[in-house]
Amino acid sequence: MDSLLDALQEGRLIELPDNNKDDALQFLAHIIEAIPSLPTGIDVVGPVIAKERSTISALGNGWASPHVRVPFDEDLICVVGWSPTGIDYGAPDGKAVSIIALYLVPENQRSHFLREVSMLAKALKVHPDFEKLSSAKELNEVREHLLDLISSSRETAGPETRARMIQLQARQSVAAIPAYDLANLILEPVTIISGPSLKPVVLAQDRQLVDYLDGAPRLVEQLSAVGFFQNGGWRILKRGETAYQGDRVVYDCLAIKIAGGPAAPGKL
Repeated sequence: MDSLLDALQEGRLIELPDNNKDDALQFLAHIIEAIPSLPTGIDVVGPVIAKERSTISALGNGWASPHVRVPFDEDLICVVGWSPTGIDYGAPDGKAVSIIALYLVPENQRSHFLREVSMLAKALKVHPDFEKLSSAKELNEVREHLLDLISSSRETAGPETRARMIQLQARQSVAAIPAYDLANLILEPVTIISGPSLKPVVLAQDRQLVDYLDGAPRLVEQLSAVGFFQNGGWRILKRGETAYQGDRVVYDCLAIKIAGGPAAPGKL
């Protein structure tokens, strides 16, 4: 279940704004749409809502795995939403859904997606632990549950996977995105360039965001070490990084903010 592990490692485990099914799917779809590596103008919201109208994606034991197929080649992408109260999803087992793992499935990743969802369904049967997940109070508990679930799948828990899970378990606590109104969600692609003796260069369209990150100490350190940076209103998620000559690194990020939420201070 590499894509699910990628989502945890790259900070794509997010608290959902409310317990409405359509709003939750829209929230997660907007996050995928904002990933800079994807083609401009891609519509994920429409297809995922339409698909759920015809086929319910609930797997049982509090899980749902909706997906959207797209006609281009890319990596298989997963974003995970957690609902503390549970969502009335229309699941066959009648249980509320606490975890929605939304997948973007490019043309070249269909087999990969089918294998991953098949392994996920098997893991849920042998390691359901539904009561533990439904009683979770914060994202760190949810992350531990997901790591346990991944490790229960023998097919995926090879040496590299185990090493990545150990790294995740050792990381500091993850910070939740506040559960405000979905309509107030702001998503901004951000590029950050760093290097020895080089003040980080922030490239973004939002002037306030640029000013905020320009004055943020330990920005690059946090992105490199834990994959996200947060204080105040903005949460910066690292999507990927590319190393260049001279030890310079370009971080491809997504900035998320709730309009009307806490103001982002100039210094952290």
